[in-house]
Amino acid sequence: MENNVVSGAPVAIVTGAAGGIGEAICRRFGEAGVRVVATGRSADKLARLKADLEPSMQITTIAVDVTGNEAPKRIVDHALEAYGRLDHLVNNAGAGVWGLVHETTDEMLDEVLNTSLRAPFRLCREALPHMREGSSIVHVGSTYGIVGGYDGGAYSAAKAGLIGLMKTMAAQYGLKGIRSNVVAPGVIRTGMTDAYWEHPGFQRMNQEMTPFNREGTCEDVANVVVFLCSKEGGYIHGQTIALDGGWSTTKYLVPDALTAAREPGKKAF
Repeated sequence: MENNVVSGAPVAIVTGAAGGIGEAICRRFGEAGVRVVATGRSADKLARLKADLEPSMQITTIAVDVTGNEAPKRIVDHALEAYGRLDHLVNNAGAGVWGLVHETTDEMLDEVLNTSLRAPFRLCREALPHMREGSSIVHVGSTYGIVGGYDGGAYSAAKAGLIGLMKTMAAQYGLKGIRSNVVAPGVIRTGMTDAYWEHPGFQRMNQEMTPFNREGTCEDVANVVVFLCSKEGGYIHGQTIALDGGWSTTKYLVPDALTAAREPGKKAF
């Protein structure tokens, strides 16, 4: 572990940091001059991340399962021991378990709620006493927490819960100068979604209903997260920002889908 350093540069904890959106957030924080505490379950992946980023930024890592009982204290203590302060918390770790409600087992439910809602709640609880005016908490949610989804089940419930948590924290801690927001991406291509990316049904539900001419990227999410933690984003508070190319706010269909021939007399329901 690094020696204790107390300086003016802000410090951010990023969970789920070892790949995809989390890695992009760490990189973007580094570009903004923010020191990073990167956490995830895989020590090997975190070691590779640190080796890749350390030449250009200050980063320390701690391998821990965020659902563990001691995880919040270990993560926050690590940040304070390494850098002497804590300014930003990004709850990015999540579980991508999907299923219809009547097909969701207790094990599936527990995995999603523990990773995507209970762990962020507990990490906020641990971090808040150490945060000062100008600090920021950002939860990485999902558009499926805003509009729901056909087989969202526990996933949609957990992401909607993050929005509720954020709103409550905005009310409770805004007077102390601690801001809370949610970034709700649409479907972003990561290791969690890659297996579905070329499936026709997946494309119809996502790409063909998005009124923009490209897919969202991990870097798009990172840009918004880091902006929300910056002085430039300093009056954005208590908000859920959908980052989805217009998917959640329009009833768009690509022209091919909109004009597709239907079987005469056949109804959708």
